[in-house]
Amino acid sequence: MYSFVKYKPIMFMLILEVGILGANPKSFESIQQQFKYSDVLNITNNFTRILGKGGFGKVYHGYIGHTQVAVKMLSPTSVQGYQEFEAEMKLLMRVHHRNLTVLVGYCYEETYMGLIYEYMVNGDLETHLSGKNTNILSWEARLQIALDAAQGLEYLHYGCKPPIIHRDVKTTNILLNENLHAKLADFGLSKIFPTDGDTHVSTFNVAGTPGYVDPEYSSSYRLTEKSDVYGFGVVLLKIITSRPVIEKFADENIHISQWVSFMLAQGDIINIVDPRLQGAFNMNSAWKAVEIAMLCVSSTSTTRPTMSQVVAELKECLTTEFAQKEGYEGESNYTIEMNNMNLDTELNPVAR
Repeated sequence: MYSFVKYKPIMFMLILEVGILGANPKSFESIQQQFKYSDVLNITNNFTRILGKGGFGKVYHGYIGHTQVAVKMLSPTSVQGYQEFEAEMKLLMRVHHRNLTVLVGYCYEETYMGLIYEYMVNGDLETHLSGKNTNILSWEARLQIALDAAQGLEYLHYGCKPPIIHRDVKTTNILLNENLHAKLADFGLSKIFPTDGDTHVSTFNVAGTPGYVDPEYSSSYRLTEKSDVYGFGVVLLKIITSRPVIEKFADENIHISQWVSFMLAQGDIINIVDPRLQGAFNMNSAWKAVEIAMLCVSSTSTTRPTMSQVVAELKECLTTEFAQKEGYEGESNYTIEMNNMNLDTELNPVAR
């Protein structure tokens, strides 16, 4: 069994560091509410309903008064759990943005450690893109979700001082509220960017999820904000296509970006977009969304856009979609520029 009592001095150092970072210098309690373990038992009705499970531990549904919450409890058997707990706590105490999940409070009592968040009633994006889900997201909803997630990343990269790299951008870490507005979640792997002028963070190992991990980061161990851009590009391709990130064809693993490259080489945009939409989307906004996604997953980080550029382009996509719906859009003069894309049609397996 893992004992967390020895980490108490670290937690006090964490409180001090958060104050230095600027969230609130007074105290931990003045930022988020501290709950006793007995409170957590009442909130979750003795951990009756499980919402999900990850490397950190299980996430439970609960209520504080009449307000629904999600309670992530650290598993005693989680090897990396405490480090992720500390990283997520530290980040969420100093960042506040409409497209990031809200930390309501925490529990730190002897061996019991947990984080309490706002409850996102519509779950994660992956569930809504799954073929098993009968409620198909409209093209407009997909673009809005992509924009929401992009704005959350833009804030981490440019709105935080020092900047933050999420490091695990994927569809299961994008949560949706009752209005299908998206928020980034799960900051256990996040890294604070150096303030000494360096352009990257060197790591001892590559963290992230297969298929979403930046190949340049995988080979160099040099982490930059463009690694998040790559992960977002994969998310955007999933939003557009609803296809798996990695599929097996003829005993070879094909990445979603390779499949889209092959389809683009045929000039086939119709069959790239999720066929369940049955063509209910603006062709120009679809081309532009695909272009953005493919630029994000460029093999070299220097050719990828920044998240601020991605946000601006996605806003244009939504404007195009709205214009068609409102009947204001005339003949479009939009032409996609794909000269920066690698449209190699050889579908070779990607090691990730």
